[in-house]
Amino acid sequence: MDFTVLNGYLVTTIIGVCLCIGYILKKWVKDVDNKYIPTILAVIGVLLNIWITKDLNVEIILSGMLSGLTSTGLHQVFKSFIENK
Repeated sequence: MDFTVLNGYLVTTIIGVCLCIGYILKKWVKDVDNKYIPTILAVIGVLLNIWITKDLNVEIILSGMLSGLTSTGLHQVFKSFIENK
């Protein structure tokens, strides 16, 4: 299966915001279990995309969720960059 078609649904602004929120949740909010962070970021991604586009449809939801979840995959790169490792 070719996943390159999903690249059109990524919103870099949402990825960046969710990446920062995910880092803060993981680093400073000890009450949040790590297994909930991807779900939280997917929901935040959808809400941000609705706010940015002022619209609601399946593509907006997909784009927001995909962007929020992509930020969880980028966590290790972001962590290395911030912590200079």
